[in-house]
Amino acid sequence: MTSRKIAVLAGDGIGPEVMEEAKKVLRALSSAFGAEFELEEADVGGIAIDRSGSPLPEKTLDVCRAADAILFGSVGGPRWEHLPPEQQPERGALLPLRKKFELYANLRPAIIFPQLREASPLKSSIVQDGMDVLVIRELTGDVYFGQPKGRDGERGFDTMVYTVPEIERIAHVAFAAARARNRRVTSIDKANVLSSMVLWREVVTRVGKEYPDVALGHMYVDNAAMQLVRNPRQFDVLLCPNMFGDILSDEAAMITGSLGMLPSASLGSGTFGLYEPAGGSAPDIAGKGIANPLAQILSVGMMLKYSFEMPEAYDAIRAAINLALERGYRTADIAGSGEKTVGTVEIGTFIAESVEKGAR
Repeated sequence: MTSRKIAVLAGDGIGPEVMEEAKKVLRALSSAFGAEFELEEADVGGIAIDRSGSPLPEKTLDVCRAADAILFGSVGGPRWEHLPPEQQPERGALLPLRKKFELYANLRPAIIFPQLREASPLKSSIVQDGMDVLVIRELTGDVYFGQPKGRDGERGFDTMVYTVPEIERIAHVAFAAARARNRRVTSIDKANVLSSMVLWREVVTRVGKEYPDVALGHMYVDNAAMQLVRNPRQFDVLLCPNMFGDILSDEAAMITGSLGMLPSASLGSGTFGLYEPAGGSAPDIAGKGIANPLAQILSVGMMLKYSFEMPEAYDAIRAAINLALERGYRTADIAGSGEKTVGTVEIGTFIAESVEKGAR
């Protein structure tokens, strides 16, 4: 039996709590599918700063290099906000990890589970038929990495930069994904005012001609933000530059009912990937046992699907979550008025047990 090595970086805030439930589900999957997972934990983010002085210690990088995938929790919190931006947990850990491992494609599925339609902030007439949007965000370009950037007295500046190869490779990811779904790609840009986005639209259009079976549309980011709340079902695959994808994926997540429901996969050219919930560290609820672990657990599912070629395990997780929601399991963030809530451990345990039972 081949052992899959996973670097587990729980991080800060609610990260360790929801990661415990993800590990519980992994153990259940190991038993149910006869798979072997070797987990090695390492510090990242604020806790790494406290223990070693760096948000991304070399020891942690060594653990990641030796792994087949990274399972990431969350980083950051008010405790470290006094540090210079480049030394804070988010900028000092996540961005370098993406760059070092060339993880240029971020996949964020935003799905409204039928049982959670009432948890969506949109009125029921808009979400009654659900929503299933895959946001594909370019992850290593744009203003986050463009040079020059910095401060000059009272002036701060960042540079939005994209190259043709960067746009081509993320466009191919989006069109390939659309072929397995509903064969529609909506490319997001701001080509009416930004030169880099004119290039983005030109390259995406050219790549799209290689996929004649996939419909391509273009939309300015401000219009896309409005259209997501007006009629989210019009979208299938949203292809986004880095910054616009960061914003729109959070909007899409909230439409599903909670950021606690949105997993993500950050992928490169091979099978190695980093998997994390899209929400933050939520320090205000850390340690209270009420955090929603579903995005972290769904991120495990994405890891099994994309890095370990175990789509049946991903399906088992989805089925277990569906069952939990059907049985009325709700953490506080997705509970409707008058609905009973459960804690992090309770819903995680139910899902792990369901996964194991369902595979027998």
